[in-house]
Amino acid sequence: MMGQFGAGVTITGFHGINPTDGSITKSETQLKISSVKAGGNMSLAIDDLGSLWIWGNCPPQDTSNEGEEFALLTTYNPMPVWHFHGQTVVKVACGNEHILALVSSGETHQGSDLVCYSWGNNNHGQLGLGDTDIRAVPEMIEIFNTESPWAAYELACGAFHSAILACKKEDDDSVKSVCWTFGLGDNGQLGQGTTKKALHPEMVRSLRVNEWLVSVDCGLFHTSVVSSVGDVWSWGMENGLGLCTEVSEGGDALTPRVISCNGQNGSKFPDPIQVACGAAHTVLADNGYKLWSWGRGRSGVLGNGQVNDFFDPNLVLWPPLHQDFEKNEPETISVKSSDKTYAEKSSKDVTEIEKNLDIIENYASILHGAVFGKPFDKAKDIPVSLTSSGSFDVGKAWDDMLESCDYDTLVRLEMFYHNMLEVVKDKIMKRKIKE
Repeated sequence: MMGQFGAGVTITGFHGINPTDGSITKSETQLKISSVKAGGNMSLAIDDLGSLWIWGNCPPQDTSNEGEEFALLTTYNPMPVWHFHGQTVVKVACGNEHILALVSSGETHQGSDLVCYSWGNNNHGQLGLGDTDIRAVPEMIEIFNTESPWAAYELACGAFHSAILACKKEDDDSVKSVCWTFGLGDNGQLGQGTTKKALHPEMVRSLRVNEWLVSVDCGLFHTSVVSSVGDVWSWGMENGLGLCTEVSEGGDALTPRVISCNGQNGSKFPDPIQVACGAAHTVLADNGYKLWSWGRGRSGVLGNGQVNDFFDPNLVLWPPLHQDFEKNEPETISVKSSDKTYAEKSSKDVTEIEKNLDIIENYASILHGAVFGKPFDKAKDIPVSLTSSGSFDVGKAWDDMLESCDYDTLVRLEMFYHNMLEVVKDKIMKRKIKE
């Protein structure tokens, strides 16, 4: 459920794996991380040689699962997953107590030769192996084996469910890629139109098959997918999705719902590259410039300066506001009142005025950042009429500001006030329900 990081982070103290017998050996060259994942109480890392390492509360690697109650084994240091010795692990995902991995069928990864393995707890069928028996060691999911017409290329794990993106190995103009889900379905997180569990991977047939799906992720009980042309779908637990209130009985979405951007591209998001799910919220990134979020807003996880829940995507305040505010430290403070100017104030009064000015400036900067997405600049953003005459025509200043905005700024303003209006509507609806 956590995102991957780029290559280049050194693993201090890690040694290599002997290519002959699989033993851990000392190496003059330190291994480097190519990707990491974390979920539940375990962590995993893939090194630059394609070996998989695991630590935390992990499935035991050296015990039989027949007739035994499933129990995780606490591992305090990263250990290699020996089952994949001689193969290249390309991607990995983990839920509360289960793991999925995309692994090369041979020693090296070539094209669409990846096969999918799963292991760990399987009490809801989240391993996709056709039963609910635990697996202490990795086992191949048959529908994504070497003989399958489908090539898996992305995977994700929720608490007790899993999702895989796959495409046809042979060119097929009618089907570009599809999403498969399996495991717990109580909240509709499988997108199959039901709350039943699935023991085998099942295709989410409500998604468009003529679009390339670029990213998938799972929250605790919801799933989100994004396509290369900017379409985003989510399904599962309603409060974790940011769906409108018109959902199925029980408040959950049992089939994929389109998440609309409501921007200059209509419902589509511009250049999306990745979707990521928290426990009950979702974050979407475009190609390096913008972030959107929706769902539960507790602890400020939506990054929009609020802790409210949002039913629709709203822009994350990115880049973040500057925290270092310039402080006014004038030698004297002039206060105009009843045609008299008092230039001399006590040190206590001056300190109090400076404190209030700092608070006001801080508030103005935060408010300006929420609206315009950039820090407040006193030299540029204070209206000329206010600095020159001390008077302020709100209507005229607003018109002048809109005239000076470029297209992207106007779109951001529209999104900001749209989100504000949605929050007000939501509050009104909640008040009516209480009454």
